[in-house]
Amino acid sequence: MLFDTDILIWIERGSEKAATLVERHPRYLSILTYMELLQCALNKKQQIYTRDFIKEFGFIVLPLTENIGHRALVYVEEYSMTSGLRAGDAIIAATAVENNLTLVSSNIKHFKPIRELMLKPFVV
Repeated sequence: MLFDTDILIWIERGSEKAATLVERHPRYLSILTYMELLQCALNKKQQIYTRDFIKEFGFIVLPLTENIGHRALVYVEEYSMTSGLRAGDAIIAATAVENNLTLVSSNIKHFKPIRELMLKPFVV
């Protein structure tokens, strides 16, 4: 499963449900999710904690490829005006589709219109 940024934020906030979900599945992240997590850190110590968390729990960080970039562009063109899909979410969705992974997110509003995306809603 490819985990959206919000799932890891829920874990950080102490959600047992999110932690259990992550523990039970192979763990993949988009490189964008990893960057978002590092960007949210308030200091270097938090960045190191985030990096160590990703490593210790065996997350596989998937790179931004040409195919992912192209698919994300198509998604933005197709869905940004009708559903508010933003570039970051388009890249995360494209990463899931290109790698044939289910995307887990509690923020399904923007992802829902993407027909080929396998989406697992997470409810806290």
